[in-house]
Amino acid sequence: MYATYFGLKENPFSLSPEPRYLFLSEQHRDALNCLIYGIKEKKGFILISGDIGTGKTTICRSLINLLDDSVETALIFNTAISDLDLLETVIGEYGIAIVSGSKTKKNYIDVLNDFLLRNFAAGKTAVLVIDEAQNLSYGVLEQIRMLSNLETETEKLIQIILIGQPELSNTLMLPALRQLNERITVRYDLKPLSSPEVREYIQHRLMVAQGPGSLQFTKGAFNLIYTFTEGIPRRINALCDRALLIAYTKNISKIDRKIIKLAVHDIGINYFQKTMSSGRKIWSRLTT
Repeated sequence: MYATYFGLKENPFSLSPEPRYLFLSEQHRDALNCLIYGIKEKKGFILISGDIGTGKTTICRSLINLLDDSVETALIFNTAISDLDLLETVIGEYGIAIVSGSKTKKNYIDVLNDFLLRNFAAGKTAVLVIDEAQNLSYGVLEQIRMLSNLETETEKLIQIILIGQPELSNTLMLPALRQLNERITVRYDLKPLSSPEVREYIQHRLMVAQGPGSLQFTKGAFNLIYTFTEGIPRRINALCDRALLIAYTKNISKIDRKIIKLAVHDIGINYFQKTMSSGRKIWSRLTT
């Protein structure tokens, strides 16, 4: 609605995880490098964790875009599944044909192992990416560990990337999952952006959308955006999107503290979920 008004090609603050808009902060670059390193060195398991909205899925999709034809990739985004569902989904993602009526765990593992051996013989790498992995049951996590047993005498046949919220790391610490936890040797925990990075993040997204056009963010607006969003990219997108909409309706091009406060009230103060009571009091005072 407002993109043309501000001279932008498209909405720069969509909540969809668009790889084109990935802002490579130092830590996002490190996370992406960890993924590439783990795949290249065939470490078997890689874990990327981080709070809601920190950019995990965007990094995942950016990784897929970077991989060439020597890598066969399977993606799982629906993690409310059983161990048999997991195997069936992996089989389907790799495009492996299976005879009707032979949909058992043993047959799934046999055909997957055969596919991985042929893939290995062709000089290719197989990667399984599981997003929202914090929702996986203990049984499915154990099945994933068993998949890592598919290997040659020298290396793993499949590289498994687990992407999830911080509670995934806590789950893996449980005694029942100790064997899986000890196999994960490549890990990275994404943190929110710093105050300077929030400004760079906003400017980066405007540039990708072929801006900033007529838009101007004041220093106070940048500082307030950081305060309200705590540096979490998804929250930044939501707040900036609403701020631009308000500016558009008011026929202005400068985003200042007043516009940001209006946007916060418009979205609702509870959206930002401040956790510390003292911080919440200061935050509430800023909105008045």
